[in-house]
Amino acid sequence: MAGLAPRVAPLYHAAVGSEGRRPRQRGGAPIVGRPRLRHPADSERCYLYERAWVPAAARVELLGWLARLHPLWELRYSTRRPPPPGKTQRPLLRPVYWLGNWQFACLGYYEPPRRTRDCAVAAEPFPPVMARLVRAVEDRIRTQFPAADVPRGWHLNTCLINFYGRRREGERWLDVARVGEHRDFEPGPVASISLGERALFQFVRRGRGDAPPVRSQWLEDRSLQAFGGAWWKDSLLHRVQRVEDKEDLDLPPAIEGFRTRRVNFTFRYVPDQDVVPFARLAARARDDVADYVAELANHSAFFRRVQGR
Repeated sequence: MAGLAPRVAPLYHAAVGSEGRRPRQRGGAPIVGRPRLRHPADSERCYLYERAWVPAAARVELLGWLARLHPLWELRYSTRRPPPPGKTQRPLLRPVYWLGNWQFACLGYYEPPRRTRDCAVAAEPFPPVMARLVRAVEDRIRTQFPAADVPRGWHLNTCLINFYGRRREGERWLDVARVGEHRDFEPGPVASISLGERALFQFVRRGRGDAPPVRSQWLEDRSLQAFGGAWWKDSLLHRVQRVEDKEDLDLPPAIEGFRTRRVNFTFRYVPDQDVVPFARLAARARDDVADYVAELANHSAFFRRVQGR
């Protein structure tokens, strides 16, 4: 949304200190599907996209921090008991890492009011460069979004780091740079920062897979996207349709059997009372994720302390 660009830079620098398709259209104004669906008049206040929002120096810092990261290849279900009826054990499509609180797939993702206990496990804090960016994002959202769409106590306290690229399977490299239709259940606005190849992010109508997207936006390197409110978060689903592969990128960290061309940081809010330290998880949940925590502790001082090493 090019019209918003002049306002974001001052906000960022004050806080930090100094995805009908037309694939050739880049950045700036969104690509809007036809026919356009009707939605509340103020919904545009609950969406923002900014190109080149992350300063170049902060991008360098983030890449340096990523180089020291050791993402997990999680399994979808617990290894301590059979999968749910009709389900088959499988690895997640891509490796992941979480900050602030970790939503292990085997515990089920945070989904209030149905599931709030023992699914958001306290994790290591944001590194300084990310914390500065997050403060600026929060300021921008509070300034632009209607107050009714920013819950009391809202702050971006969890970050899912997704790695998009190719996964080796035997002698083949399989492209897994996509995310299917879904919604985010955490309350309040959601924000994301992208590094690397640009990704086609789309909002789609529920149960209307054959209909044109309501909005398509290319998320470019260093870009910021945020959305909230009932229209974007509840009435619609969103997906990452594809990630371009034009620049032969191999972004950090080094992950065995994986080649990353895009990294996305998605920030959400889990109410603080629902974030549980590993030691206070119910016994079954603690048993389900104990091996993951032990693996994380091999490289993370935070998780070594969790284990009492």
